[in-house]
Parts: sequence; structure tokens; C-alpha cells
Amino acid sequence: MRCGCISMGDVRCDACHRTIHYLERYLAIGSEAEDTVERLCIECALTKGYAQYKEEKGEKTTTFFVGVDSSP
Repeated sequence: MRCGCISMGDVRCDACHRTIHYLERYLAIGSEAEDTVERLCIECALTKGYAQYKEEKGEKTTTFFVGVDSSP
């Protein structure tokens, strides 16, 4: 399961070990079988292919819904 989150402080990226500061976005990837959660900062999520930049209404945004078409 993937979940886009907002840091409330004291969160570290499991890939680069950088502190994810207050109100910064990050990705949490959970494994129900192993009961673990991996937290990735935006830069690491982009590098691993879990996130991408998308342009909507003339603005560049970051999305964690890679490969999901949101158009009707």
C-alpha cells in the first residue's frame, strides 16, 4: 500500500536518511505481509519511480499516483 503523507516532524527517509521536516511531503509504503513501513522523501520517491512530476492547469505538481490516469 502506498500513502502520500505530510510530516509532523521527526520523520527520516529510509533511503537517504535525511530528516523530512515539518509539513514536508513524503511517501509511506507499507507491507501487510511483513508489517513494515518504508518512508521515502520526495527526491528518493522520484529516483525509485514511485513519484513523478505532472502538469495540470499550467502548474507543475508532484504525484505519487504513477501510472494512474485521473481523467474521466
